[in-house]
Amino acid sequence: MSIPANQASSPGDGVAWRPSSDDLNRSRLHKLIQQTGSGDYAGLLRRVARDPTWYWETVLRDLDLAWHRPWDRIWDLSAGKARPRWFPGAGFNYTSALDRHADGPRRDHPAVIWEGDDGDVRRLTFAELGDLSDRCAAALRGLGVGEGDRVGIFLPMVPETVAATLACGKLGAVYVPLFSGFGEDAVASRLRDCEARVLITADGFSRRGKLVAMKPVADRALTAAPSVDRCLVLRRAGNDVAWDEKRDVWWHDAVDGASTERITEPTAADDPYMILYTSGTTGRPKGAVHIHAGFPIKATHDLAYCFDVQADDVVFWLTDLGWMMGPWLIAGGLTLGATIVLLEGTPDYPAPDRLWQMIERHRVTVCGVAPTAIRALMPHGADLVTRRDRSSLRVLGSTGETWNPEPWWWYFNHVGEGRCPIINYSGGTETGGGIVSGLTIAPVKPCGFAGPVPGMVADVVDEAGRSLRGAVGELVVRAPWVGMTAGFWRDPARYEATYWSRFPDTWVHGDWAEVDTDGCWFIRGRSDDTLKVAGKRIGPAEIESAAVDHQAVQEAAAIGVPHPIKGDAIVVFAVPTPGAARAPDDAAAVCRFIGERLGGSMRPERVLFVDELPRTRNAKIMRRVIRATYLGQPAGDLTALENPAAVEAIATLRADREG
Repeated sequence: MSIPANQASSPGDGVAWRPSSDDLNRSRLHKLIQQTGSGDYAGLLRRVARDPTWYWETVLRDLDLAWHRPWDRIWDLSAGKARPRWFPGAGFNYTSALDRHADGPRRDHPAVIWEGDDGDVRRLTFAELGDLSDRCAAALRGLGVGEGDRVGIFLPMVPETVAATLACGKLGAVYVPLFSGFGEDAVASRLRDCEARVLITADGFSRRGKLVAMKPVADRALTAAPSVDRCLVLRRAGNDVAWDEKRDVWWHDAVDGASTERITEPTAADDPYMILYTSGTTGRPKGAVHIHAGFPIKATHDLAYCFDVQADDVVFWLTDLGWMMGPWLIAGGLTLGATIVLLEGTPDYPAPDRLWQMIERHRVTVCGVAPTAIRALMPHGADLVTRRDRSSLRVLGSTGETWNPEPWWWYFNHVGEGRCPIINYSGGTETGGGIVSGLTIAPVKPCGFAGPVPGMVADVVDEAGRSLRGAVGELVVRAPWVGMTAGFWRDPARYEATYWSRFPDTWVHGDWAEVDTDGCWFIRGRSDDTLKVAGKRIGPAEIESAAVDHQAVQEAAAIGVPHPIKGDAIVVFAVPTPGAARAPDDAAAVCRFIGERLGGSMRPERVLFVDELPRTRNAKIMRRVIRATYLGQPAGDLTALENPAAVEAIATLRADREG
């Protein structure tokens, strides 16, 4: 393979990609650095650390957002850093950006491109999306939805899903995203917790060519969510459904003939617009509250300055509405006037090159996936990728899990042709976007991050809260930022205990991170997943990367189990490589292999082969569930689990071991 001009060629420097002059000249962030006289990215970060409000004032002017009452200050910290009051007295409704595009020069530009599971394609211009959103808002108002009311959205990724989220914002209502594959308990617990008044769902949808019936799930969930009195139902699959005449309303009856009058409410900047639930280790799911002048601005900011998304971009992210990347893509991409691409189905159906076909067909410029998706697509072969035209791509995105080197390089070399940077991006539901990220103006190291997202006063600290370099420590943020959650829904004590209780005025994110001698950042895994073996702290990602380098292992999850001498002993759960010949001593061979790579003290106590690893619906491996199940302990909240059978298989392994 020839080396593109901006691919690193100096041996030993560890850099895979460097920005070209074209990358710098295009970059919004590079222009911002020049305009502010900050010198470079490091200089910008130093200015942010000294005066975060200066930064946010600067970028808000640069982004030119639509405020109906202008802001005169960024925050009021009289209640403390954990509880800022954002843009006191200002008025902002994030859907005004859609109105601006729908009524302006971009009215006929594609806003949404959608692909169904069966290959159907629909396109909506900004004007068409604006009209659909206003009709949906009028229909919801007719169902009694008003400012502050909570509306659950339990839909597949279809254009109507985008319109429904925007319609809630237009009314000043608060929408609650729900994974399209949730079961009744997961739907009910979230609707009940936020006391939702309305649920928007569909009769069903297609996934891998099979019907996924949503309305029956919704019906059962609503029996346990008494606050919901109306259910708006989109006819998507055409399957027969039960019907409650007093509660249920067809989308086409309520929305299709409704008014397209612009009815965007003049909400306050700090009015809630979304409650985004995340699973807790114990207890009920946590409802992160996000405000109009928070999450949507953070999404817009990160897409603009980390991924350099502009109005000429076509942005695809493999996501569901229930994962933060769905609302992030919708709010940020549309605010910037870009085209967003939605996939209702899966990236390997009806053929394993579905994703690469989509890139070619829609001329995708920014493609984002979780590392798990790349690991799943790799066994189908690189030739399926390389025979598709990927010349439109300029940025590859990734988030959701830590990388192993082999799939990172596969993504970089085969999908991105060695010329597209992988913008590794990590944050969370509660942060509203990224804490650390790659940048299109910074060198890229495999599996790493350029550093903090601009505007984030991030650090890595030791057990006493002191800055730490060259070793693994806690990822923290030392100042508030636009986009952070306003707290957990009706549970302020839990919010402050979760993030603000360990160090004074410091957000502790729960990730282990490391900054190398070149200033490149790495996420080493969740701090509650970290192992301490013979006095040495190690993240699961390092063990897992060693495991998947063995030819017998496609994917792995490492956990620590109590050991009377070492503290933690390592147990690795491994998914075998598809098609590879299995040998009786594979487990022992992988144990030896990891020990050779990481040192004898890090040799696992055992390697256990399983068909699949438990993961959430946004592809994160649930290591805490693996560990709890293997040790026979309570596994906590499992409502976001994608594959319960994987947990049952681990429980069987435990029973066999104990027996």
